[in-house]
Formats: sequence, C-alpha cells, structure tokens
Amino acid sequence: MKAERLEDMKRIMDSCETKGLMISSIMGYGNQKGYTQQYRGNQYQVKFLPKIRVETVVDDENAKIIIKEVLKEISTGDYGDGKIFVYDVEDVIRIRTGERGESAL
Repeated sequence: MKAERLEDMKRIMDSCETKGLMISSIMGYGNQKGYTQQYRGNQYQVKFLPKIRVETVVDDENAKIIIKEVLKEISTGDYGDGKIFVYDVEDVIRIRTGERGESAL
C-alpha cells in the first residue's frame, strides 16, 4: 500500500473497531518492477519502492466489512494500490493472561 493512503486505512480499521494493528515500513516491488531514473547523466533502475504493510487479525464478519471498505476507499485503479491477503488463524493466545481464541484478540 502507498504511504499516503495510511490515514485512510487507519480510519477504516477504527470504524470497524479493530482491536489491534501492526504497521510496517517495507521495500518491495510488484507488477510495476520499479522505475528508471537519471542522475548526473547516468541512468539507473530503482527496483525496490517504499511501501506500507498493515496487518490485523479480525473475525470473519469484520474481515468482509474491512475488505469491502478498503476496496471502496483505498483503490485508485493504479499500480501500487497493494494487495489484501486473507489467512485462517488457527489460534491466538494472550501471553499475559493465557486467554485463547477470540477473547484473546
């Protein structure tokens, strides 16, 4: 995801009452494969672009709502909009209390 869309993403997550969020600054490339830049007469390829990764764990119902809102609010239709990965989480344990499952979220 592009860094300039981060505030929109946080607003969506807050509106869905997401209990936790991890945001990482990362470098990478996808279909766009970077870009060519010129500096002092020399051309060079910039392959890795700055991106933001947002991670959260929510129940299935909230996941559907978040995906719908992200597709509606974040999508520009251009390269670099990002991807949404959906995984099944087998279990979660809160280390401090030993709670398991949804109550640990």
